[in-house]
Amino acid sequence: MPAIIKDGTIVDDSWQRLTAEQIEQQGLPAEGDLIVPLPVWQAQRDAIAARAGRTAVCLEPGEEPSEIAADLDRLPLVAIDFPAFKDGRGYSYARELRTRYQYTGEVRAVGDVLRDQLFYMHRVGFNAFQIRADRDIEDALNGLKDFSVTYQGDVNDPRPIYRRR
Repeated sequence: MPAIIKDGTIVDDSWQRLTAEQIEQQGLPAEGDLIVPLPVWQAQRDAIAARAGRTAVCLEPGEEPSEIAADLDRLPLVAIDFPAFKDGRGYSYARELRTRYQYTGEVRAVGDVLRDQLFYMHRVGFNAFQIRADRDIEDALNGLKDFSVTYQGDVNDPRPIYRRR
């Protein structure tokens, strides 16, 4: 079973992320925890929700959190894909999920997720990270502790430093 970083620790990942092509060719598994693309969720929402196992949605760049806002109470996890480390839209999506929609479930970064990004991703609302397979997950975990003090507030503590003392 692959491992991810969740809530500051390395844990086994029970979720299986499927592409639209995999679902089209093989259908949906009858059970298990699945992460499906947004278009699949939108087209097959009721059938997906009726199967055994939990279901999550993966947002790609250009797919806004507003498209799943009405379903957030049914989704224990929202994955946000980073197809390239330089694509920063996912940061905004995570912040929007946490602040505008008050989403309290797991927000997972997937795709081209690197150690240097983890500290900043956590500040905007990510609490889980699927590290690239060619990277050391133990080393990546240390990325959450790169800085001990921040001046600005974030989604975890909106107070600036002068209000925290």
